[in-house]
Amino acid sequence: MTSQNPDITLATHRDDAAIRELLTQSRLPTSDLDAAQPVIFVARSDGGLAGIGAIELFGTAGLLRSVAVVPSHRKTGLGRAIVQRLEEQARESGLFELVLLTETARPFFEKLGYGVIERSAAPMAVKGSAEFTSLCPQSAVCMRKQLGPHVKYGP
Repeated sequence: MTSQNPDITLATHRDDAAIRELLTQSRLPTSDLDAAQPVIFVARSDGGLAGIGAIELFGTAGLLRSVAVVPSHRKTGLGRAIVQRLEEQARESGLFELVLLTETARPFFEKLGYGVIERSAAPMAVKGSAEFTSLCPQSAVCMRKQLGPHVKYGP
């Protein structure tokens, strides 16, 4: 895997322990993973987990969550690549927007086109998620990105 063309694939049950460990180390919620059943993608390097990201689907909106990269792979473009893969998946799933809550990564997401919104402006279904109702504090910044249509180029 390189930061230019990382191998980012759907997680499997074999990844569960490593996913939970990385989320815990990154101070991101894990208590609702079984109930929420987000679509989780993983990036691997040298046989181990290098990064993760997930989306919870709510009709035409999604909750972008659990984006984390192991320290040795930070500042390589891997986080950006994971978010881009999640956005591609969101478009393929028919989503028109992604919403997220963050306490620490506002500048990162702003560089990727996410804008700050009032928490109350998030789609109603997303506001009913555990992240909004109990897991993320009211001090977390709410951000949104409108997604354009999915376009594939080439064969």
